[in-house]
Amino acid sequence: MAKMYFGDVAENVVTRSEFPLEKAKEVLKDEVIAVLGYGIQGPGQSLNMRDNGFNVIVGQRPGKTYDKAVADGWVPGETLFDIEEACERATIIEFLISDAGQIATWPIVKKHLTPGKALYFSHGFAITYKERTGIIPPADVDVIMVAPKGSGTSLRRLFLEGRGVNSSYAIFQDATGKAFERTIALGIAVGSGYLFETDFRREVFSDLTGERGTLMGAIQGLLLAQYETLREHGHTPSEAFNETVEELTQSLMPLFAEKGMDWMYANCSTTAQRGALDWMGPFHDATKPVFEKLYDSVASGTEAQISIDSNSKPGYRESLEEELRALRESEMWRTGEAVRRLRPENSEQD
Repeated sequence: MAKMYFGDVAENVVTRSEFPLEKAKEVLKDEVIAVLGYGIQGPGQSLNMRDNGFNVIVGQRPGKTYDKAVADGWVPGETLFDIEEACERATIIEFLISDAGQIATWPIVKKHLTPGKALYFSHGFAITYKERTGIIPPADVDVIMVAPKGSGTSLRRLFLEGRGVNSSYAIFQDATGKAFERTIALGIAVGSGYLFETDFRREVFSDLTGERGTLMGAIQGLLLAQYETLREHGHTPSEAFNETVEELTQSLMPLFAEKGMDWMYANCSTTAQRGALDWMGPFHDATKPVFEKLYDSVASGTEAQISIDSNSKPGYRESLEEELRALRESEMWRTGEAVRRLRPENSEQD
């Protein structure tokens, strides 16, 4: 583990060169890793570990995701089991079911947390809000976390490209004295680029804020506001979408992802630079109070309770699909579908 400076702040970081795959295999050579859940994170983490040569099994209820696991090569009775049997066989239980699903499944998992096992999360939700979730692990197991900073789909895609998603890691409970090595080995096993230290509380606070903020909620709100403004002033759907979304995602994001926002600014016209520098202040001042309100809602547990309550309601999946359908069928994203079909890599295949 090395100290790396981000600005003036030193953080604990573990890289692949410090903790190579072979070391991870040695640490986990006697472990059976059960991945519970095959929805969002489960496929990417389990498949990456399997491809990296670790002893992995999957625990999943019958249904569409079970069938997807079979299609991905997990063999019923050999590497694919129901949740209870997977927990019984495992020495490390990766609890990757949804937050609401973890609450419902906890009695089964807890029953099989015998001394010396490890309970692994990729989200700090269940432990941070344990008074609300009821998930309180026994004292004689390791409780650890590796949280890839990307979707399970991205984790898998980048792994297949020979790259990796950076992950945070945390140790909530070290019962065996091996929690750190287990955690880092698992982080390397799932394909992390590098691992940076956090704790369960900070992870969930930053994660819930980010998802509701710039990663998903705020970005959709901001894009829609600009798109609507352009449309209301007579611009066509294609022009509004290209100026709002397509140029951002296809041209500018790769630039500031590569070398930072200043480098992206420097590679745009002087007119664009001047306008961006002048207007970033008003946008910051307008949105900072919203982010403060959001963070307070996360820190108070309000966002957690909303999530628990809504995700546990009968018919939630159906109502969620209706909300997503409305988003998908909005003019902006129907225009986006048409614009994507016109990209060169797609039009050449027509």
